[in-house]
Amino acid sequence: MEQFDSVSSRESTTHLKEEKEMSDQNKISQNHNKQEPNFFVGLAKEIVELVVVTLVLLIVIRWALAEPRYIPSSSMEPTLQINDRLLIEKVTGHFRVPIKRGDILVFYPPPIEMDGHDLSNDPLTVFGRLTGLPFLPYEPAFIKRVIGLPGDHIRIAKNQGVFINGQLLNESSYVREVPSYDLNLLGDIQGRSNAGEFIRPYGDSQHANQPIVVPPGHIFMMGDNRNNSVDSHVWGFLDQKRIVGRACLLFWRQLDAPKYPQVIDE
Repeated sequence: MEQFDSVSSRESTTHLKEEKEMSDQNKISQNHNKQEPNFFVGLAKEIVELVVVTLVLLIVIRWALAEPRYIPSSSMEPTLQINDRLLIEKVTGHFRVPIKRGDILVFYPPPIEMDGHDLSNDPLTVFGRLTGLPFLPYEPAFIKRVIGLPGDHIRIAKNQGVFINGQLLNESSYVREVPSYDLNLLGDIQGRSNAGEFIRPYGDSQHANQPIVVPPGHIFMMGDNRNNSVDSHVWGFLDQKRIVGRACLLFWRQLDAPKYPQVIDE
């Protein structure tokens, strides 16, 4: 009897151990199954956090400090060449540093230049401005030189140059050539926009015969390539609220190989 009881006890102990091992294995399997979805949830959270942090940094840097821009046209030659890369700083704008004549500014053109469209209140366009992401709506920006400040009287004489408050502006150090047009009255401000549309912003009878005096909060912008630039002599005064920033650094310029005459084999 004692031997039977001993064997029975051993079998019972062995059975309990097997049940415990199976229970432990089931728990491990359940924990493993629970960990799989937790891994993907954690990965998704990390990706979202990375995207959010990146966007915040982009917005802070581009809005508060600076942003890169490139030159797509010849309107600022010879100072700036096509495909030049510039750094546009925004710190001075936040600190209300006064704009000076001769400053080179990047800005969003007046709505009249954009066929009457003003994208300043479009949410996706605003988000594109802040982040610079290429897949968001694109709003073109211009780059020109400040010629007239608020209160300045502007007059342009063909083959002579720009007169500010009756004084000829010395621009020999940066303009490609003197203007080939006259600008005496507001009604003379006219021309073809970049889209090819003829515009005349002050052609109404109320403004056409008035002198060209820069109003408060506005500036008069011109490209250094005077006869190949769509600027204030076409679309008028620029509201300072449309300024993006000041050009402060040229950090990349493509250097083309010199063109030599063809060598003829003897």
